[in-house]
Amino acid sequence: METKTDWLGWIRELQSVAQIGLTFCKNPYDIERYQQTLNLSAKMAAGLSDDDPEKILGLFTAETGYATPKVDVRGAIFRGNTVLLTQELIDGGRWTLPGGWADVNSSPAENAVREVREEAGLIVEATKLALVLDRDKAGHTHPHPFHIYKLFFLCDVVGECPKKEGETGEARFFPVDGLPELSTSRTLDWQLKRLYEHSVNLSLPTEFN
Repeated sequence: METKTDWLGWIRELQSVAQIGLTFCKNPYDIERYQQTLNLSAKMAAGLSDDDPEKILGLFTAETGYATPKVDVRGAIFRGNTVLLTQELIDGGRWTLPGGWADVNSSPAENAVREVREEAGLIVEATKLALVLDRDKAGHTHPHPFHIYKLFFLCDVVGECPKKEGETGEARFFPVDGLPELSTSRTLDWQLKRLYEHSVNLSLPTEFN
């Protein structure tokens, strides 16, 4: 029996076919069909998520070129058995590892360092790529219209700096066994606990799915 996850995967495939077609196709009739396919994929995604079809279509239309997964990077900083988390203001003040979308012209590690600097006001060095996860397979229950890879880096603090205002709220260390309410579309309890194990035993190999 088909699940919501199955339908989301099919919608993403439909959107990616339309995106690639609109990028490379020259025939005006085929372009029209690919645009119709894109519109249909947005309507289907909206029906699955109860979101605004025009909003989703805007997200889909903004994507051009060959369709590939998006990359989310996170920086994990531990002090003893505590981990640094930041408040996600757009998610009701729930807590997450500092991070976000990877920017072009920066390496994965450079993106993680930038996110920690902007969201937590800390200058860090990325020391280990601990986890490389497919967001869907990792257990995130909040669906996303795009396919996402998540990269988790362990980081060491080397200094402090002003944080970027407006994106996130407070940054605070919490015990790994006493975590606050998490922004589970971004960070999960088991991910933090597994990252802590990596921080204790740096010889553990990078994990991926």
